[in-house]
Amino acid sequence: MDAIEQRLADLEVRLTFIDDTVQALAGADAEQALRIVQLEQLVHHLRQELQSVRLGATSDPHSEPPPPHY
Repeated sequence: MDAIEQRLADLEVRLTFIDDTVQALAGADAEQALRIVQLEQLVHHLRQELQSVRLGATSDPHSEPPPPHY
């Protein structure tokens, strides 16, 4: 019986470590999901900003005043 009790105790210890690892991974997963959402929002903002810059850059160059050195 002593061997069975020792094996059971070892399994309980391993289960505790596995549970701790699963909890840590779940926390890391939640943090990464939040970070991904933040990065997606940043990319969306940067795309909008780039689009507005492109629209400003594609204006007719003849309508702009000449540079000062002319």
